[in-house]
Amino acid sequence: MYRLKVSDYFSSAHYLRNYQGKCENLHGHNWKVELTVEGKKLNEIEILIDFKDLKAILKEILNELDHRLVNDHPYFKDRNPSSENLARFIFERAKNKLSAYDGVKVKEVAVYETEKACAIYSEE
Repeated sequence: MYRLKVSDYFSSAHYLRNYQGKCENLHGHNWKVELTVEGKKLNEIEILIDFKDLKAILKEILNELDHRLVNDHPYFKDRNPSSENLARFIFERAKNKLSAYDGVKVKEVAVYETEKACAIYSEE
């Protein structure tokens, strides 16, 4: 099994509904996101996927969230924009975009709201 990981950042604001604490108030983060993919076989030029393509996929997804109030995004209309749900959102978007690449699957997405705390989503 081959695994590749890319990371990027986005800045946004959010608030957690029904939190009962400071995080219920509007606040912002500079989020770090790590996208890990895997596959069993390499392509004709002996790579799983070009890092350039993988970085572009992640950047496109993060652009949906960058410099906005995450709560206003349609995906989070009925979901709290927690780190856990952000990881799931990015995972689902990446899974959809990677369906065009034979044998490349999303392994996990990690979303760091600080350098010391992250949420990880996978489907295993």
